[in-house]
Amino acid sequence: MMDSVSVRDFFRVGPGNPLLLIAGPCVLESEEVARSIAARVKEVAGRLGVSFVFKASFDKANRTSLGSYRGPGLTEGLRILAAVRQEFGVPVISDVHDVNQVEQAAEVLDILQIPAFLCRQTDLLVAAARSGRVVNVKKGQFLAPWDMEHAVGKIRASGNSNILLTERGVTLGYNNLVVDMRSFPIMRSLGCPVIYDATHSVQLPGGAGGSSGGQRQFIAPLTRAAVAAGVDGLFLEVHPDPDKALCDGPNSLPLDQLEPLLKTILAIHRMVDGS
Repeated sequence: MMDSVSVRDFFRVGPGNPLLLIAGPCVLESEEVARSIAARVKEVAGRLGVSFVFKASFDKANRTSLGSYRGPGLTEGLRILAAVRQEFGVPVISDVHDVNQVEQAAEVLDILQIPAFLCRQTDLLVAAARSGRVVNVKKGQFLAPWDMEHAVGKIRASGNSNILLTERGVTLGYNNLVVDMRSFPIMRSLGCPVIYDATHSVQLPGGAGGSSGGQRQFIAPLTRAAVAAGVDGLFLEVHPDPDKALCDGPNSLPLDQLEPLLKTILAIHRMVDGS
């Protein structure tokens, strides 16, 4: 049986609760950009009755090229995320890449996110679990969905049952990912709400030479399919001008396309959920 997850005092995620939307830019570009995106997404989510968590990375430690923009770093990034959280009254999420980041990040973040490449890192999973925050583990591109039981087991054994699992595609050949829709019910059977990362699923890792490419034209059809397959939330990287984004622009959803996409998937979600 799947338990719902409490995101501090904001809302719960899981069966019988509103669909969760984790959305924001890939990486923090500036406080101004973060605030403008948070304001717009909160307005749309509130109007449509969707639970909203603002996402943005303070550091993208897994960029393809050494010269790629990584973000403002831990201290400044957390300051910006704390400002967004306070001004808009929404929970915030960001990646943690190292055990040494967890304690400071947990003072601000409502959800600690474990990057896909690090989902097997025991020390990081245990530290995140012991922080007391919700832990969102992205399934590695190299793992079968049933293998996530081990990540879940490490977190639960460390005293934390507030776990989200996120599907972001599995490697299929060079520079390509594919989403197996069986992954959603399989991971839900582990007792955790499951999130679909629609924008990273259309990423082409390393496909642009010194950076990752992407096929954002497939975000909408894959999202519709995932919601029909049964998920508890969506993870979307959104940007007002993806072609000028400092990270993951090719696979980011233009901000003005968010509302029509959400309206469509909410109709599908209501049919699947029986509400």
